[in-house]
Amino acid sequence: MTRFTRRTLVASLLGACLGLGALAPAQAQNYPTRPITIIVPWGAGGGTDATARIVGSLLEKELGQPVNVVNRTGGNGVVGHSAIASAAPDGYTLGLATVEIGMMHWQGLTQLTHEAYTPIALMNADPAGVQVRADSNYKTVKDLLDAIKANPGKLKASGTGQGGIWHLAIAGLLRDQKIDPTALPWVPSNGAAPGLQDLVAGGVDVAPVSLPEARSLIDAGKVRSIAIMNSKPSALYPNVPTLKSAIGSDWTMAAWRGIVAPKGLPAPIQDKLATALKKIVESKEYNEFMSSRGFGVIYAPPQEFATFMAKSNAELGATMKAVGLVK
Repeated sequence: MTRFTRRTLVASLLGACLGLGALAPAQAQNYPTRPITIIVPWGAGGGTDATARIVGSLLEKELGQPVNVVNRTGGNGVVGHSAIASAAPDGYTLGLATVEIGMMHWQGLTQLTHEAYTPIALMNADPAGVQVRADSNYKTVKDLLDAIKANPGKLKASGTGQGGIWHLAIAGLLRDQKIDPTALPWVPSNGAAPGLQDLVAGGVDVAPVSLPEARSLIDAGKVRSIAIMNSKPSALYPNVPTLKSAIGSDWTMAAWRGIVAPKGLPAPIQDKLATALKKIVESKEYNEFMSSRGFGVIYAPPQEFATFMAKSNAELGATMKAVGLVK
């Protein structure tokens, strides 16, 4: 190959690369030009599915393209979260990541962490509550904690599987209050509903699930919420005290959901999606839908969402280590 030919080839390749670079902003500016998919790592009919579908419906209006919600279940959330992470980072496959992304890798179920995604917007958070039976002798969360401390192993709790979000919520509270988390044995269940039914039946003494999940039994007068693990009271039940006001604890824990994309999403597309999602969170339609189901509305833009996920990951890891769930 002559020197002239090499120079020509190099110049051609350089020009091609520059041309591709020029195309990227244009593609981002025109985005989207075809339908978008939102992957949900959990089953149809649940809170994550419902949140994804209202977001998808409103995102269609904002972006002018169809948004399809696809449920990819299995592996305690691993299958769906893996599908999001492994998709092309072009803005046409998004996902509704959930709090479990900060739990699965600690349990040895996957190597995925929040760092495998491009954060776009935190959309929802439902803090844990502390529920007891309506006729329980524990009138306050202090009464309950005193009883657990005085009688380790006597009281029981339920509301999710072993190592699930609500198990970690109560274990973290106990750890925060210098009480051995194992002092309150956990009875695994297939979710909040069976855990609450076990509470009503007398099989367990505490169900640290979210207030929306306990809503029907609270309204029926069968269950009483004595605290919420959040920095501010619930809009659903404003008279339920926060842990801060009840016992001075800063411990908080919530099941959260946020829109993410695979790692490497171009910044212009990330910005366009974040702007659209912020409008959705502020919309009347979104707030009315979430309020009607008792779901908490919260928004964090990309960088704040990234910080939020990192903090959640660290807190969950510390709590899981304390109860022997880290592998």
